[in-house]
Amino acid sequence: MEIILKVLSDTAFLGAIFSTISIILLGYYLRKSNKVTEHAPKSLTAVLLNVALPALAFQAFMTDIKDETFTVGLNSFIFGFVAYIILILISYAYAVKYKGAKLDAMRGLTIFGSTTFFGIPIITAFFPQDGALYANLFNIAYRVFLYSFGFILFSGLKFDKKNLKQILLNPIIIATFIGFLIWMFQASLPQVTIGAGDKAWTGAFLRLDKTAPWFMKAVSYLASLSSPLAWLAIGMTLAQISLKDAVKDASVWVYSAVKLLIMPAIMLLVMILFKNIGFLPLNYVAATGVVIMMATPPATVAVSYAINFDKEALFSSNASLVATVLAIVAIIFWIIVMSALNSVGIF
Repeated sequence: MEIILKVLSDTAFLGAIFSTISIILLGYYLRKSNKVTEHAPKSLTAVLLNVALPALAFQAFMTDIKDETFTVGLNSFIFGFVAYIILILISYAYAVKYKGAKLDAMRGLTIFGSTTFFGIPIITAFFPQDGALYANLFNIAYRVFLYSFGFILFSGLKFDKKNLKQILLNPIIIATFIGFLIWMFQASLPQVTIGAGDKAWTGAFLRLDKTAPWFMKAVSYLASLSSPLAWLAIGMTLAQISLKDAVKDASVWVYSAVKLLIMPAIMLLVMILFKNIGFLPLNYVAATGVVIMMATPPATVAVSYAINFDKEALFSSNASLVATVLAIVAIIFWIIVMSALNSVGIF
């Protein structure tokens, strides 16, 4: 109880939570009162996914490389692929109760959460230093599996070149890879010296935060939009759907419990096990980021797949709404849990 009270009284924690909830409620009010049109959520999402989040991903890598940061970053990248393989295997447990299209929908929506749109902005709010870096590296696996396994699961078709193009040409993936390569190989790139005397800095010419601060200032402004844009869009989206109808479906509650509580708990246990045996160990920031991303509502792309390929479209829409509302509470719960685990030295 003492640990929980300590976490809840932390000003940084309270600030991040208040910001998240208040801006989501602001988005809800703006749409519910018709101060913005029904097209506003899509417009904000387009700016978020094509501009703000790529800027955030790139900016995260404009930093000195440290032994711990490099090791944890690489482990986050590899663990992402391990994590999604585990999720795919565990999701077969739904077959005990569900069959056919319902099984595919339950599995797909459980495996693929809204890590980019919902998770990363929250992670960045809590861990502005290394949180975005680790989260974006972990999230590479998410996009690979979403546009390959996810497409196959919902469509029943084979993987095609169009999906490969979606993976490789996604603005967030491009920004992440460019930033990651600069960050990882900065010692091997041509070096320049800026300033003189005690204030002199020597490093890679592509460390744009040093060599082109005027450029990175613009990138920083765009990156700072990611969290408020995401939260406003979430609130506006919630205002357009009937929660009353969504909560009537019992399977929606089963899904939400599995997605927001059981799957994050399983992944947390896996990370603790891996850390204890020295396999892909993650630190507190990276592990918390993974748990937050596991506790996100279903990805928009996954819900779109379900609708487009007629895989329980109504259930998928209802599950997205209910899980989005509950995810706010679930993520607060998991952040408290991770803070407690960090306090006792587990992470």
